[in-house]
Amino acid sequence: MSVEIRDVGVDLDGSEIVRGVSLTVAEGEWVTVIGPNGAGKSTLLRAVGGLVRFRGTIELFGRSSAVLSRRDRARLVAMVTQDPVVPPGMVVLDYVLLGRTPYIRPLGRESAADLAAVDQALSRLDLTRFAARRLESLSGGERQRVFLARALAQGATLLLLDEPTTALDIGHQQEVLELVDQLRRDGPLTVLATMHDLSIAGEFADRMVLLSGGRVAAAGTPREVLTEQLLARHYGARVRVVDGDFGPLVVPVRSA
Repeated sequence: MSVEIRDVGVDLDGSEIVRGVSLTVAEGEWVTVIGPNGAGKSTLLRAVGGLVRFRGTIELFGRSSAVLSRRDRARLVAMVTQDPVVPPGMVVLDYVLLGRTPYIRPLGRESAADLAAVDQALSRLDLTRFAARRLESLSGGERQRVFLARALAQGATLLLLDEPTTALDIGHQQEVLELVDQLRRDGPLTVLATMHDLSIAGEFADRMVLLSGGRVAAAGTPREVLTEQLLARHYGARVRVVDGDFGPLVVPVRSA
């Protein structure tokens, strides 16, 4: 298994946000965590990324998360958050180069191998022409590709995506997710994501986990999790679920 989470709990500011969550992600698999606001999705992802303290056990590629150094973890796991911090004025090349930090010695400089990894990441995501551009000058979809390029340059084999399509229009949502899916298929890459858009999440995930109140309420294939009954119970939503070519499509239904 790439990720094995057993009975994980997380407390933040005195409140239990994640409660006894267990799930697995196989190598090369795409698992998406869904759930209403406040369900604990992002907190769970941050626990896997080593950004918050947790109870229970998280194993990454057969190694306990508790014994991994920050540098070792960064060589295994890359995380793209909802709002990555971008230093003002930073150009694309320098931002993607930050992904090589786990391989550069303290006070050292990047090597030829580091620069080659960055060039390859820029090329794979069609960003070479933007290398000298400031990030703030790019569109939302272009910036999201830059964030993925940094993760790719990092050389990690587990990609954590926290709401990767936030603030993107539908065209850029599809572009970004299809790009991640292609990178996964090219391998070796495993994806654990959180998403709000249920239809697009169901089209790309191999399996889904529904969190509600910090606990696992359902898990399985998208067709097993995205049901009208489950979504009504845990989202309080009136929806119709239609079977699509690549997964179930969730359509909101207006109240009479």
